[in-house]
Amino acid sequence: MRISSVAVFCGSRFGSRPEYAAQSRALGTALGQAGVRLVYGGGHVGLMGTVADATLAAGGTVTGVIPRFLHSREIMHEGVTDLTVTDSMHDRKARMFACSDAFVVMPGGLGTFDETIEIMTWRQLRQHDKPIYIVNIAGWADPLLAMIDTCIEDGFASPSARDLFAVVPDVATLMAALAALPAPSGVPDVVTTL
Repeated sequence: MRISSVAVFCGSRFGSRPEYAAQSRALGTALGQAGVRLVYGGGHVGLMGTVADATLAAGGTVTGVIPRFLHSREIMHEGVTDLTVTDSMHDRKARMFACSDAFVVMPGGLGTFDETIEIMTWRQLRQHDKPIYIVNIAGWADPLLAMIDTCIEDGFASPSARDLFAVVPDVATLMAALAALPAPSGVPDVVTTL
């Protein structure tokens, strides 16, 4: 694996389908076994906690980044390798961005959508060129992808918006795509805060 860290955006809940937790465990296990650091939102609940626990159980390292006000709401994961408490959501996103070579979107809710759209927007604005993968487990991301297509069809986004991210069906396909990535360029990150 030529990349060293991946930011994962996912739910602080488990969702309604068992595949979500199963694939989250598979992702954490695969990252840990591949020696790729997990960077995530720092919570110990839902899919967030599942990915972190699986990464740690597989011998991997985990960087959690959580804003102070979510300390109790998302039950901060005290067992991660490195835990950063930020002052705001904006600081959290900037820190996760700076620590990551690529971004992976797993099933989640409004917070996951917020992080996904923002990191896509930063890429569209040429603030970074780090790869973004949406793992469309059991079609959970179909409505999100349809919304982006509607934006394009209605003239609010260029067709090139589809090139900002890649869609994969499962963790096995994701890991193959991550393994094929070139090593990061070493060019300093552009985004610090927005």
